[in-house]
Amino acid sequence: MTPDHRGRALPDAGPAASAEATPDELGFALPAPSRTSRTAVIVVVAIVLGGGFAFGWTQRGKDRERVPAATPEARAIRVEVVKPQVLETDQALGLPGTVRALEQTKIFPRVTGYVRRWLVDIGDKVTAGQVLAEIDTPELDAQLAQARAQLAQAEAAVNQVVAQRDYSRSNTQRYESLADQKLVSRSQVEQTQAQASTDEAGVASARSNVTAQQANVRRLIETKGFSRVFAPFAGTITTRGVERGDLVTETKTAELFTLAATDPIRVFVEVPQTVAPAVRAGSDVVVLVREFPGRKFSGKITRAAGALDPDLHTMTTEIQVPNPDGALLPGMYVQAQVSFPVPHRVVEIPATALYSDAQGLRVAVVDAEHRLHFTPITIERDTGATLQIATGLGGDERVVKIAVPGLVEGDPLEVTEARGGSAAK
Repeated sequence: MTPDHRGRALPDAGPAASAEATPDELGFALPAPSRTSRTAVIVVVAIVLGGGFAFGWTQRGKDRERVPAATPEARAIRVEVVKPQVLETDQALGLPGTVRALEQTKIFPRVTGYVRRWLVDIGDKVTAGQVLAEIDTPELDAQLAQARAQLAQAEAAVNQVVAQRDYSRSNTQRYESLADQKLVSRSQVEQTQAQASTDEAGVASARSNVTAQQANVRRLIETKGFSRVFAPFAGTITTRGVERGDLVTETKTAELFTLAATDPIRVFVEVPQTVAPAVRAGSDVVVLVREFPGRKFSGKITRAAGALDPDLHTMTTEIQVPNPDGALLPGMYVQAQVSFPVPHRVVEIPATALYSDAQGLRVAVVDAEHRLHFTPITIERDTGATLQIATGLGGDERVVKIAVPGLVEGDPLEVTEARGGSAAK
């Protein structure tokens, strides 16, 4: 127990209490904490914390710098590469072409009248001889009726002059008999003979008139036949220019229909001068249409102009293509792939190596440092399994065999050689 300053006994606090002795117990006064010392403590703490933060940030930057050095190996993608094969082959060209009908005609009326009805419309398939429209011909009908009446009159006139001629013949014979008996004069006989000759000529004239009237009737009947409009050949109706009740004439009328034969169909291309001498009738052609991706239309060259356009220096060449389903339409823009027997160097790669996207046709090649680069190409011929490249590759490149999605320019690659080592394998 320890007595306080008033003489009272207090519990002994031990060492802890002595550490907190009062000024009276120490025998001197403790100095009060100053503001300057508190500030110094704060500064020291700030310096320590700032140094630790700076050290941590610097260490983090060093760690960042070390990451790229390890990234290439981490990001390397394993790919299989092939070496393109250089070939000497026929020159294949993709030529733009235009589709045209094998036959096309505008159908006009051959009679004057009013359209009673039309039986086909645009897009309809028709056969040769099929009725397309019917025309009412009131004026022609009246002319035909009049011609038939005139024919009947001419035939009646023939009967009349034939009877007159027969009478003149018998009269002449009778007068000749009487003249032999000296009962009539010779001049009377001659008069009857002259009348008989006149009547004979009348018969010939009447018969000629009948022939003329018959021809007129036949002409009008044939013209009446044109009141039914027929298809001259099988094809497709591409335009219709009349409505029911329209007045049509054989001289001043727009076409009633336009008819096009589309099976087979023709494709016209312009062959450049460099291969024009190699054009041969019967050569196989593959026609491609953008609207039918993946479909190939097979055709053959049928004829060529035999001369070059003096301005374009190209030769017009015709290709015929079977078109049983009517997929190829006149006026379409197509591409014709034609091979010409002209020695030509191409580079062949697997078809699986092709990138086809918004950036065009490309292949991926690997440089000496095993980094990827994209190379634009133009395709001369697509054989299905391989592509024959016209431009973009020289033949010494290492081409990624399969177009891996997601690769970007400059990517590091882990390369393995494809089995066989060439595109032909």
